[in-house]
Amino acid sequence: MATSMIDTSRIEAMVSQLKAAAARAQGNVAPVESITGGEKPASRVDFASVLKNSLDEVNASQEKSKKMSEAFAMGDDNINLSDVMIAMQKSSISFQTSLQVRNKLVSAYRDIMTMQV
Repeated sequence: MATSMIDTSRIEAMVSQLKAAAARAQGNVAPVESITGGEKPASRVDFASVLKNSLDEVNASQEKSKKMSEAFAMGDDNINLSDVMIAMQKSSISFQTSLQVRNKLVSAYRDIMTMQV
């Protein structure tokens, strides 16, 4: 029976991506990698709040593209077709990204649950 080894590089990459997302949610430019000497530790970020903020941004992007497309369809002269298409593509990309993050989280959860202790 062959046992599969856990690929720690993938886990480390996912952790670094989550740290970067948390730093962006707080408004920091880059996450603090290490705390030295007299520096104060970074404030804790709740994963649920970061996830909710990300999903709210995706929803706002979708609402914006929906409103723009409706305004264009109604004949609003201030809305260009190219602006509508760009907004729709941005919302599609953000939705696909959030879907992939969800899939990775579910996959990681399943991997953890099937680990033998």
